[in-house]
Amino acid sequence: MTPYRFSMVLGELDVWLLAEGSHLRPYERLGAHLRENDGVQGTAFAVWAPDAQRVSVVGDFNSWDGRRHPMRLRRECGVWELFLPGVGVGACYKYEIRSQEGQLLPLKADPYGFAAELRPSTASIVCALPQTETRSAIAVGSRLNKPVSIYEVHLSSWQRAEDGGFPNWQRISETLIPYVIELGFTHLELLPISEHPYDGSWGYQPLGLYAPTARFGSPQGFCDFVSACHTAGLEVIVDWVPAHFPTDEHGLGRFDGRPLYEHADPREGMHQDWGTLIYNFGRREVFNYLIGNALFWIEHYGVDGLRVDAVASMLYRDYSRSSGEWVPNIYGGRENLEAVHFLRRMNEILGQECPGAATYAEESTAWPSVSRPPSMGGLGFHYKWNMGWMHDILDYMMREPIHRRYHHNQLTFGLLYAFTENFVLPLSHDEVVHGKGSLISKMSGDYWQKFANLRALYGFMWAHPGKKLLFMGGEIAQWNEWNDQSSLDWNLLDFPQHKGIHRLISDLNQLYRNTPALHEIDFDPAGFKWISANDSDNSVIAFLRLGIDRTRAVLCVCNFTPVVRKDYRLGAPGPGVYRERLNTDSEHYGGSNVGNPLGKVDAEHIPSHGNEWSLSLTLPPLATVFLEWEH
Repeated sequence: MTPYRFSMVLGELDVWLLAEGSHLRPYERLGAHLRENDGVQGTAFAVWAPDAQRVSVVGDFNSWDGRRHPMRLRRECGVWELFLPGVGVGACYKYEIRSQEGQLLPLKADPYGFAAELRPSTASIVCALPQTETRSAIAVGSRLNKPVSIYEVHLSSWQRAEDGGFPNWQRISETLIPYVIELGFTHLELLPISEHPYDGSWGYQPLGLYAPTARFGSPQGFCDFVSACHTAGLEVIVDWVPAHFPTDEHGLGRFDGRPLYEHADPREGMHQDWGTLIYNFGRREVFNYLIGNALFWIEHYGVDGLRVDAVASMLYRDYSRSSGEWVPNIYGGRENLEAVHFLRRMNEILGQECPGAATYAEESTAWPSVSRPPSMGGLGFHYKWNMGWMHDILDYMMREPIHRRYHHNQLTFGLLYAFTENFVLPLSHDEVVHGKGSLISKMSGDYWQKFANLRALYGFMWAHPGKKLLFMGGEIAQWNEWNDQSSLDWNLLDFPQHKGIHRLISDLNQLYRNTPALHEIDFDPAGFKWISANDSDNSVIAFLRLGIDRTRAVLCVCNFTPVVRKDYRLGAPGPGVYRERLNTDSEHYGGSNVGNPLGKVDAEHIPSHGNEWSLSLTLPPLATVFLEWEH
């Protein structure tokens, strides 16, 4: 039997801070840590289980026998601790917990475990923390006047390994990073990579918040991947899920025999849509667990941002619940005040400790000031996904062009609120799954028109105020709905129309990154001016994008009908040449190559649309055109 020692794992200050719920980095003490104690190498274990009668460490080092290594309780903070000599890297372990009622619970994985077995096995693994990554060289995610173009990826299905299994981090680095760089994206967003038991949850039901999933290799492998992204000039965002967790018996549910991480009342603690448990944000130790985890991914793996999943479900106590199925807050309202406090504090702490990192909220309601500082009454996120814009434009693009005149407001309504938040325009994974069809399949019309519509949509998106996000497969116009069990249909790039969409995304990103007017003033009305918002009969809109240098405007014109419109007059901000920078109808993208002679138009001193100067344009069918003002 391995001898063990009841030497202190936690210092007195740690005990105080953990009890108070103010330990910024609880993972530095809780979990399994390699340590030397009195000249002896081993592992220090610590786990929070305040209501347990007994807790033991079990693992392959003691034949999973809970009688051999019981732990000592630090009653001040409810943490059990133990140092085990001789236990080192790679050792599998769990906690055997006996409840206050004397019930022996199913073995529990470590909530703070830094590595885990590949599913279906569920043990935690003793693992050294990776070296802290430096982000300062490229940490520009929260600088709102920079280009942000995000490629969203589900790693398991972007490109499977040759044997059909999961690719490892090295292969992902060698294939994904150069591909994303070639397409011109500035950011790579990964669907959750925390350990999770069920592949079909895509990581959105995690049970190992501190462990990168074993599906792709070791924690150090993920750290090396993030480093490789940074070397290539690419920022990394990871999807983070603090809203809920699954009920698997080895997880957090009734961790010490009683509700601990979750609420006791199912009206507060059970998420009916997903069959998951909701964190008790009002409990200080849970609060600490989650905020520490946000810091952990940024400080120890060097990620540049967190996209926080399902924020709307956190903000409202009656989310997806009928009358009588939810518990009001202390004022009788539906707002989850504890979750609001948690989100604000999380963003405050990240801002103080990791000022270069950015946070993105997936929030689908009209909750005010999501992307405003807590000092202004906001939640403190840097960005919010614009779900309203996404739903409106996809609904519009599914309509036959002859009917679009009756739904013109779906193009323009988003500009009424575009500057109330710092928006990201998302065409995300949620829009190409569960029977919704792929983006190309949503487009109306025949084969040619579907591609033209998709090109026009992408042009409109890259012209519109707001940062950009595109889920994998959208850049090759994949016909099939996303399937998380197989690779993208890469053979489509052998076909000219699909290759044209791929080339268009690359050129849009290049134009976006190199043209300040398209990104410098995204979140202020000063960066946008309507030229023509009301031509519903022709389904045409035109607007200016403006940067800090007001003389370098870009005129963006969208024609959402398959009709070529010649001598179409639009107001212009002043005299000079308006040069075509990008036309989504170009033959390079699979279009009909309709445009303006020599790719430029001279302004005429003819008043139009409230301007003294104007242009006579040829508008290509189902297309977006970018014209830069030169004078």
